[in-house]
Amino acid sequence: MINMRSLSAFVLWVLASGLPQMALAEVTHDERERLALRAARVEIQRDNWGIPHIYGQTDADVVFGTIFAQAEDDFGRVERNYMVNLGLLAQAEGASAIYSDLRARFYADPAKLKLQFAKSPVWLKDLMIAWADGLNYYLATHPTVSPKVITHFEPWMALSFTEGSIGGDIENIEVDALEAFYGKAQNIDAKPKDKLPGGSNGFAIAPKNSATGHALLLINPHTTHYFRAEAQMVSGAGLNAYGAITWGQFFIYQGFNEHNGWMHTSDSGDAIDEYLETIIKTDKGLFYKYG
Repeated sequence: MINMRSLSAFVLWVLASGLPQMALAEVTHDERERLALRAARVEIQRDNWGIPHIYGQTDADVVFGTIFAQAEDDFGRVERNYMVNLGLLAQAEGASAIYSDLRARFYADPAKLKLQFAKSPVWLKDLMIAWADGLNYYLATHPTVSPKVITHFEPWMALSFTEGSIGGDIENIEVDALEAFYGKAQNIDAKPKDKLPGGSNGFAIAPKNSATGHALLLINPHTTHYFRAEAQMVSGAGLNAYGAITWGQFFIYQGFNEHNGWMHTSDSGDAIDEYLETIIKTDKGLFYKYG
């Protein structure tokens, strides 16, 4: 039987000192040339408010430009979100982030993320490759920018987000409770602190119910200022979306196009478990097997 206390001490030692920083992958001349050719297919126009409008022939081209523009605006936020998601925060912020990293690694296993990337459909791989290329091209063309931990981005890292927001279900695990269980607390059975219920909300109003006769979409993500970037993404393949993007991601999380609008809410609901479903056929039709 495994001694959980001994195991926890070992895990924390690994988190604190056992993993090296992400290695710097040297950008070769051929690689820089490939990235430059890719960048030439993308147009980024900033409006009077500095919001980027990204245009490209393919969706992947637009993803490349979108993440490049985010890095221009705030590379620090982009990198930090992935340090949090990949359990690398302690490498930048020290021991205070150890339990945040431990929590992240309960969810994000690089080996599994790489396997998921390998099994992804080609269209999705193309988007993730474009995402990594955009960030690496930004670093290659901005030598004065010094990443804290992630000096080279790999396509599989994009899968470390479980949803379009940040945190999601994982934030239901209290860092203080993890520390109490694995660390210094005397009473590991202590209940987590009570929290007020919270979340996001939104309202869609049909044209017939508005004074102007136009549809209205009200989005209240309950985030701090500058929590998300803003952009428009337009491709020759038909993509056209405007709205908010969580730093480091490459899709419009909350926004609209010429046809519709969309929003997502985050609350305490369990949204990311996986279930195996079995469909059975009867004389009355198809049903999910229950029990």
